[in-house]
Amino acid sequence: MKKQRGIRRIKTVQHQTNSPIHRNGFVLEPGNWQEYDPFLMLAEDFFQRGTFDLHPHRGIETVTYVIDGILEHFDNKAGYGKLEPGDVQWMTAGRGVIHKEDPAPDSTVHSLQLWINLPSSKKMTEPRYQNLKGKDMPIRQEEGAIIRVFSGSSKGVHASTLNHVPVTMVEILLEPNASVVQDLPGSYNGFLYILEGGGTFGIDETEGHKGQVLFLSSVDGDSESEIKITAKEKLRVLLYAGEPINEPVVAYGPFVMNTKEEIRQAIIDYQTGKFDE
Repeated sequence: MKKQRGIRRIKTVQHQTNSPIHRNGFVLEPGNWQEYDPFLMLAEDFFQRGTFDLHPHRGIETVTYVIDGILEHFDNKAGYGKLEPGDVQWMTAGRGVIHKEDPAPDSTVHSLQLWINLPSSKKMTEPRYQNLKGKDMPIRQEEGAIIRVFSGSSKGVHASTLNHVPVTMVEILLEPNASVVQDLPGSYNGFLYILEGGGTFGIDETEGHKGQVLFLSSVDGDSESEIKITAKEKLRVLLYAGEPINEPVVAYGPFVMNTKEEIRQAIIDYQTGKFDE
C-alpha cells in the first residue's frame, strides 16, 4: 500500500519588477537549503533580450522550462540552442560552464529556472546539456489527464533524461473534475507549482490555485508514496521531486559547493580561464 502524501505548506509567489525588461519572483527562494534539498532555488522570470549577460556556474544543474516566448542559449561548451514554449533545457554545470540565456529579438520570455544541487562526488563532473523538446517527451494519458514526463517516471511511463541526482519532473494537465495520481519514492522531497487553474491536492484535499507553491509532506523514506490531484477548473501544474543529498551547502552567486575553500577555488578557476578548458 502506497503512503499518501499531503501538503505541509502553501506559499503564494510574490513578483517584483527589477527593470523595464525584467520581472521575477522566487517559487523557491535561495538560502533554504535543508528544507528544499536537493533543490536550491526556483526563479520565475518574465524578461526580454539583454536581461542576463554571460555568467558562470559550478557545482549545480539548472533546469529551464519555457512557458512563453523563445529563449536562445549560448555557452562556451555546447554552442547555440533554442527553447520554445513547453521545452526544457537540463544543464549540468559540473566543474564549470559560462553561458547566457537571452530571449529571441522582440520576444518576451516567461520561464522557470530550477537549480538542483550536485553531491560532492559529482560537483566537478563534466558539463552536459540535454535539450528536452516538449513535443518529444513521453506522455501518460488518462481520462481528462495528460502527464508529460520530463524526468523520472509517472505510473510506468519513463523519461530517458539522465540524472546525477534522481529527480522527477512532470507537467500535469487536467480537465475540470478530472483526477490523477502521481507516484513518488517515499524518500523524495518535492513540491508543486500551479501555472493555471486550481484544484485539490493530497490526502487532505488541500486547495491550491494559480501562482501558489504546494510543498509535499514527507513519508517514510523506505516506502513508496503517491499524491492525488483533482482539478476544480482546467489545471496546469508542475511537480518537482528529488532525492535529498544531505550535504553542507556553501553558495556564492552562481557557485554552489560544500566548503568555503571550494568556493574560493571556483572563483580563482573562473578568473584564470579554467572554465574554458
